[in-house]
Amino acid sequence: MKPVRYRGGALVAALAALAMVLSGCGTAPDTQPPAASSAGAATGSPAAGATPSPSSPAAPPSATCTTASALAGWSLTRLAEQTVVVPVDESDVSRVTAEVQAGAGGIILFGSKTPTGFKTALSQLVGKAPGGIAPFVMTDEEGGAVQRMPNVVGTIPSARTMAATMTPDQIKSLALQVGRKMKATGVTMDLAPVLDLDGGTGPNSHNPDGTRSFSPVEKTATASGLAFATGLEQAGVVPVVKHFPGLGGATGNTDNVSASTLSWQNLQSNGLLPFKAAIRDSHPAIMIANAKVPGLTTLPASISSTVITTVLRRQLGFDGLVMTDSLSATAISAAGYTVPKATVAALRAGADMVLFNGAASTVASLTNQTVQAIVSAVGSGQLSRARLEDAVRHILTAKHVNLCKASA
Repeated sequence: MKPVRYRGGALVAALAALAMVLSGCGTAPDTQPPAASSAGAATGSPAAGATPSPSSPAAPPSATCTTASALAGWSLTRLAEQTVVVPVDESDVSRVTAEVQAGAGGIILFGSKTPTGFKTALSQLVGKAPGGIAPFVMTDEEGGAVQRMPNVVGTIPSARTMAATMTPDQIKSLALQVGRKMKATGVTMDLAPVLDLDGGTGPNSHNPDGTRSFSPVEKTATASGLAFATGLEQAGVVPVVKHFPGLGGATGNTDNVSASTLSWQNLQSNGLLPFKAAIRDSHPAIMIANAKVPGLTTLPASISSTVITTVLRRQLGFDGLVMTDSLSATAISAAGYTVPKATVAALRAGADMVLFNGAASTVASLTNQTVQAIVSAVGSGQLSRARLEDAVRHILTAKHVNLCKASA
C-alpha cells in the first residue's frame, strides 16, 4: 500500500482529525494507573459507619496482583474483623448479623441440637458478609462427649472408641459422611480432630482430653486422627487439628485453671509427633493450646511467639491457618489478659484467628472491643500491619478466596 501524501490545508485537516481520534482513545489500558483501593470498593471493606455490601470484591487492575498485595488496600478495621470468630448459639444465629455484616472472619456454633430452619437462617446470615467473603461457620463435632449437631450428622463414637473399634479407613469413611452432612447445612469448618495423646478419664474439669483423644499411643492417635481429618477435607469441610503442641497429660483443664503441658523435651519425642505428621500431610489448620509448655514458654501457648512463630512456623514449616483456643479461658485471664489484650498478643505471636466465648448479651460489645484493640495496636506500633495482613492472607487462603478474581 502506497503512503498517502498531503499538501497544504489537507495536511492540517488530516492532523486535526488524527488528534480528535487520539483524544477519544484515552490512555492505553496497560499504562493506566491502578485505581486507588478503598475499604468499600475493590476489597469489599466497609467504610466507617457504613453498611457493607455483599457484592463480590472487584479485581485490582494489576497484572502482578496477589491476595497479599490486594490486602494493602484493606482498612485496618476490615483486616481486624476478619481475624475474629464470633460465638453464637445455633438456635439463634441471626443474633450475630451485625458482626457478620461488619466482616467477622468466622462464627462458632454452640448448642447441642440444630433447630428446624437452621440451614435457611444460616444461609441468610452468611449472605450478609461484605465483599461476598463468607465467614467460616465452625463448630466442635468431635464425637462422643463433644457433639453440637447430632440430630443432623448422627451419633458419632468418641475418638477413643473410634480408634479402638475402627480401622483408619473406616474412620475416614465416617468422617466423610459426617462432613457431607455438615456441609449440606452450611457448616464449613470442624474444630476437630483432637491429636493429643491421652489415656485418662474425661473430659472433665481436670482433664481436657480424656476420651476426646484417640489414644495415648502416638502411632494410633496419628493414624486415626489424620484419617478423621482427611474424611472431613474430602467432604469439603476444613478440619482443625488440636491442641498444639500437645495437651495430653496436662496438669489441668485450661478452661478452668492455669495449666501446663508435659515438658517440651517429652513433647518433642511423643506428643508433638501427630502434629508433625499433620503438617507433612498438608492439613490446613491447627489450633493452639492455652497451656504453658515447661522448657519452652512460661506464657499460655496461644499467645507465645516461641510456640507459634519459632516452633510451628519456622522449625516445622507450617504455613497454614493458625487458630487460638478460646481466649475466654481461665488460663488466659490467670496470666493477666483480657480477651482484647490476649487477641493482640496472639496475633503478635503469629496466630491468625482468635476464638472467645461469652454470654449472648455480651458478644457484640466484646467483639467490638476486640476489633478496636487490634486497630489501636497497629496504630500504636504494638502490632505491625504486615503481621495483620499476613494473618488475613492465611485466613483467605483457607477459605479459597482469591482477591484478584472478581468472583472471589
